[in-house]
Amino acid sequence: MSKIPLVELCGHATLAASHFLFTSGLVNSNTIEFATLSGILTAKRIPANKLNGESEDSFYIELDFPVVPVSDYNDLEVSAISEILNGVSVVDVKTNKLDDIYVELSSAKELVELKPQIQKIKAAPGRGIVITARAPNGSGFDFYSRFFCPKYGIDEDPVCGSAHCALADYWHEKLGKCDFVAYQASPRSGVLHVHLDKENQRVLLRGKATTVMEGSLLV
Repeated sequence: MSKIPLVELCGHATLAASHFLFTSGLVNSNTIEFATLSGILTAKRIPANKLNGESEDSFYIELDFPVVPVSDYNDLEVSAISEILNGVSVVDVKTNKLDDIYVELSSAKELVELKPQIQKIKAAPGRGIVITARAPNGSGFDFYSRFFCPKYGIDEDPVCGSAHCALADYWHEKLGKCDFVAYQASPRSGVLHVHLDKENQRVLLRGKATTVMEGSLLV
């Protein structure tokens, strides 16, 4: 029997559960608390700005997660990491306590156009590889990212909340700011509004969820 790895932090599950609870009417509060392996995580319902043409019942969900600090990564030479990623230009390499490798590329164009070699990434050290780059001028974003985690059965994560718990702190050091609009450039893509609470070591992630399927389980 194969073992299912425990995940300390999962933005997908927290966002989806919050969205269902808020839209189903099962909670009467605008705040939900989840007991997780990372401690108590809160999700808040934030009304959307109707001035932007959003519908009256539209809302954002703000997740309150712990910061995941990054540190220098020395297990592989930069040239080896570049080769795993098809020869990209590497600016910086970090890691975190989740054993992910964070690689800053020289341009968002390289990041978007990268065609990952999944088998090479799967054979690399660490849990997965996050690539990131400064957003192009005039894009409306602060930074781009992509996350490859084939060892967990996810060749590319469409939008990863937990990765941004490290990216927020990383880009704070690079850009000197605490509020970001981030773009995850996966094939499905996604936008995250990110706030770093440096004093309390928390990251607030604000985004939307959409119900695409409903069903019933017979027990």
